[in-house]
Amino acid sequence: MTSRTLALLILPVMLLGASCASVEDRGPQGILAPGDPARAVMATVETVVTTDPEVDADDPAFWADPRDPTRAVMFGTDKSDGLYIHNLDGSVRQFLPSGPVNNVDLRPGFPTAVGERVLVAASNDAPGGNGVNLYLFDPATLTTSDYGFLSTAYEPYGFCMGRRGDAFYLVVTTKAGTVHQMTVTAGSAGPVIGAERVLTLGSQLEGCVVNDAADTLYVGEEDVGVWRFDFDPAGPSTATEVARVDRNRIRDDVEGLTILRDRGVEYLIVSSQGDSTYPVYRIEGADHVYVGRFAIVDGPVIDGVTQTDGLDAFSGPIGRFPEGAVAFHDHEDAPNPGQQNYKIVDWREIRAALGL
Repeated sequence: MTSRTLALLILPVMLLGASCASVEDRGPQGILAPGDPARAVMATVETVVTTDPEVDADDPAFWADPRDPTRAVMFGTDKSDGLYIHNLDGSVRQFLPSGPVNNVDLRPGFPTAVGERVLVAASNDAPGGNGVNLYLFDPATLTTSDYGFLSTAYEPYGFCMGRRGDAFYLVVTTKAGTVHQMTVTAGSAGPVIGAERVLTLGSQLEGCVVNDAADTLYVGEEDVGVWRFDFDPAGPSTATEVARVDRNRIRDDVEGLTILRDRGVEYLIVSSQGDSTYPVYRIEGADHVYVGRFAIVDGPVIDGVTQTDGLDAFSGPIGRFPEGAVAFHDHEDAPNPGQQNYKIVDWREIRAALGL
């Protein structure tokens, strides 16, 4: 190993260690966190917002044109102001001032009177205005428009979407430990919401993700762990434990969840917010095999990532990433105190770091 190679390996460790003092008494973070060692990766792209010095970011969601994956965008929430749509170089493409939207997700192929659109939705916990904002994204023009608002009697917190055949679903999680699953269709005057299915866990929830192909729903119970439900509305409502907060692989809070498919294998990726690491589990039917965890360290240009809330994976080519990418909320961008943003990591970096 050359001295230059050794220096490049040591530099991210030094930089991440130096930044840990600003992480609210959570103890060592990232690759310095106790427990199963987290492997170091670096981000390739970060989002940049020049019009707001204090973006309160939370959750991203990718879209790419299946016919031309270089045509791609990433949605990202700002919990103070609204929804950003970013180009895959990190620049802002569009902004919708929707208020305090928190988690965002999407599903393509939503039928409307003007043709198929990408249905995008985000939870909104505005005081006195709880609900879900809905949007339509036009793949032809790469523009997003408001589609409506679903008011809820409960305070929404986490959010994800799913699809079963031709049926599109919204899934809202709450701090009270409930999960609300409902269909959404295009009516003549806007979105039409179906009856709710309510699932219950014991304490505060946020992150969730639906595996459409397997018809399963994963939910993060922040101080407890990750659970799996049957996504069939007529199926059992019992939860199956996937992973437990043990402070070895996962440290509370459990936050974002996402699924990436690579070479015939599915991986569940978890945000272990308490130590800024990301445990990865190989999905084998009803089993979930832990394969290691990683952390995002400072690179030559882009800083590392701490205290991630939401994350999202895209399976297959998207933008400049030929084999997939994962986006992460970063609690504090450097060198911009008070500014949060999103970092994008090439899936190949993660795969190599974990030896997958």
